[in-house]
Amino acid sequence: MCPSYGGKEQEYVNEAFETNWISPVGPNLQAFEESISSYHGEGYHTAALSSGTAAIHLALILLGVERGDEVICSSFTFAGTCNPIMYLGATPVFIDSEKETWNMDPDALEEAIKDRLAKGKKVKAIIPVHLYGMPANMPEIMKVAREYEIPVIEDAAEALGASLNGQKTGTFGDLAVFSFNGNKIITTSGGGALMSKDKEQIEKSKFLATQARDQAPHYQHSTIGYNYRLSNISAGIGRGQMEVLDERIKQRRAVNSWYKDMFSGNGFDFLTEPEGYFSNYWLTTALLEDTPFDREELRLELEKENIEARPLWKPMHLQPVFEGAPYYGDKTSEYLFEKGVCLPSCSSLDEKEKERIHQTIVRLL
Repeated sequence: MCPSYGGKEQEYVNEAFETNWISPVGPNLQAFEESISSYHGEGYHTAALSSGTAAIHLALILLGVERGDEVICSSFTFAGTCNPIMYLGATPVFIDSEKETWNMDPDALEEAIKDRLAKGKKVKAIIPVHLYGMPANMPEIMKVAREYEIPVIEDAAEALGASLNGQKTGTFGDLAVFSFNGNKIITTSGGGALMSKDKEQIEKSKFLATQARDQAPHYQHSTIGYNYRLSNISAGIGRGQMEVLDERIKQRRAVNSWYKDMFSGNGFDFLTEPEGYFSNYWLTTALLEDTPFDREELRLELEKENIEARPLWKPMHLQPVFEGAPYYGDKTSEYLFEKGVCLPSCSSLDEKEKERIHQTIVRLL
């Protein structure tokens, strides 16, 4: 899960120091935002922020989410997806996974919306997640969302560069969120972005992200703001990373293919692209359904060799902090958590490291 760097990150960072653009404004920041927007097609606007979680928080604010509202969210995800719902005093409504992609189940989504309406609740937003680089079934999710007139925030934190039927993740919903944390396919060391075709929303997000300072010669604030803007230094790293994004995707997909070549048919059931799906395979993941060892035995054996593997995400509806939150589904995500593992997936995974992983797993088999 280690970050990999290209050739120009240092050049852009040095440029920021040489021109004294150290603060959360400057040429790197603008260029980084433009590169994210143009990568996804015409008409997009982007705000580079301190994290993907900050981007979700601002997206919810832009959509008018307030205390007492409900927001539908994937259960099988990282806590950063749903924590911002709680920041605003709203209630998360968790949706289970479909078996094909491990992402939000469109049928359970519609069941939840109908049930919340029957209970007199109005869902203010839907947050599907593109998990481990695999696109969610966005055509069906958007069909349900449009029928009930609910805006969609795409959490593409793990899926930059992935696509479904040729359309990139982040371009299906009303707002899109990306993460550039140190473990992502490209990184700014820590950071994120909010993207939309609605320029006014993105400009408002930038205003809120810089402490909502009004235009005045003195410091004046008419609304609550946040310190969420990405620095020009970090954006310089991001500029260089965007230039090698497609190469990083190619490398991650090659790592995924290697695992499948080595271990398919040995009890490893790998998450695989349905027809029309293109995953960046940020992480290679598998279910251990017919192996002589379980996920934890594998993880600990790899750990003995100083090789990091992790369980899949523990579903949010099982987390103590979200106890009692509404949940809809058939416990697919619970099964995935019980059986699943994230395998070492660095873009720079070399032949020597692969051999160490291979020998360790073969020894267990």
